[in-house]
Amino acid sequence: MRNALLVVCLSLFWTAMAAAQAQQLTIDPNHSAVTFTVRHMGISNVTGRIPAVSGTIVYDPADPTKSSVNAVIKTASVDTGVNMRDNDLRSANYFDSNKFPEASFKSKRIEKRGDQLVAIGDFTLKGVTKEIKLPFDLAKADTPRGPVYGFTTETTLNRKDYNVNGGGPVVGDNIKLEISVEARPGSL
Repeated sequence: MRNALLVVCLSLFWTAMAAAQAQQLTIDPNHSAVTFTVRHMGISNVTGRIPAVSGTIVYDPADPTKSSVNAVIKTASVDTGVNMRDNDLRSANYFDSNKFPEASFKSKRIEKRGDQLVAIGDFTLKGVTKEIKLPFDLAKADTPRGPVYGFTTETTLNRKDYNVNGGGPVVGDNIKLEISVEARPGSL
């Protein structure tokens, strides 16, 4: 009986220790954004950004593969610096922001591939969900207000896979995304 009680106590202790190592981080929307690049007429690039990024990251520094991310991107915040183009991107031609105000990424797992961490999860845009892989870099800065974590990744998606069909042949199909997120423990 004594051994069984000891095993249960040790098991609870190790579970509590493992949970204590993981930190819930809040994505800082003031220091996070998705930037994109797409070919225009096959001769130049058009760039823009979607600055309204929010969500949470559970980060386990002892074992990053036990981490997770749940991020939301407000499509109506798209900004290319050209008001007419931004309105077109918000319309049903592209993001259809009135009907689909958010795009999201929810990780299923984090894998370590050599020195590289990869978030594998579901990306949803315009009602279409597909699994994607995001190899990411992680950095940490200690500040007077506590630690701040930075996560950066790049990927390329085919816009037509997500029913983003506006622009016809004038707009390239492949969209290069660069995602930069800062997050800190607790709420902002």
